[in-house]
Amino acid sequence: MTDTHPKAHFFMTNPIAVFLALIIFGGLAYDLIWLDGQATLMLMRKLVDLIEWMAFWR
Repeated sequence: MTDTHPKAHFFMTNPIAVFLALIIFGGLAYDLIWLDGQATLMLMRKLVDLIEWMAFWR
């Protein structure tokens, strides 16, 4: 197996991917159940602002 970069020693294995997905979906579920989705809504609005700001600079 060849690396794409000589110093690339980290590989995304299936257990790591599943763990990260569980953390993300768990955080979203927590937000939707206990915080009524306010944190997700705020993050999405900030993401839209960032995209618009980056589009301005291209």
